[in-house]
Amino acid sequence: MAEALDPGEGRERAEGAAPDLAAWMVVYGGRLRRYFARRAPPDDADDLVQDVFLRLQSAARRPPIGNVERYLFAVAHNVLISQRRTRALRRWSQHDALESAPELSSELSPERILVGRQEYERLIRVVATLPPRARAAFRLHRLEDMTSAAIAQRMGISRESVKELLHRASVYIDRAMGVKGGVV
Repeated sequence: MAEALDPGEGRERAEGAAPDLAAWMVVYGGRLRRYFARRAPPDDADDLVQDVFLRLQSAARRPPIGNVERYLFAVAHNVLISQRRTRALRRWSQHDALESAPELSSELSPERILVGRQEYERLIRVVATLPPRARAAFRLHRLEDMTSAAIAQRMGISRESVKELLHRASVYIDRAMGVKGGVV
């Protein structure tokens, strides 16, 4: 088998030696679990760690790995991307085709225009009743298309505070407009 890994250096000792996956699992397994637990559902962490080592085992590499830690976490990042793509594809495949949806009228009738204007005016009145900081954050986000970080910098508050203000504004507006599902 390959020579042991010196965990302190994060490098293989023997240049031509094959990777010792068992040693790497002992040294890096816990760190990979924590990495995945922060970025994916915690229940998936062990499966994702296993995927990293399966990819390493099945990879046909000739040159030795210079920095094991960097290589392992690059593979872990790619495993995470693959998992997200797979989940997105599953969610997408569960949607009904647009062709099977009932046809919506695309005509702008005078009635639809009037209803739209009334809803718009009602929304403007509701936004005007928001508390000042929530209203400012909402307007910056929705009307000026600013990110939470940019809003935080402009308002002199943390990003978490901005997110909380936006959440409160959305909930308030949804309730006032009678929206179910929370999309404003």
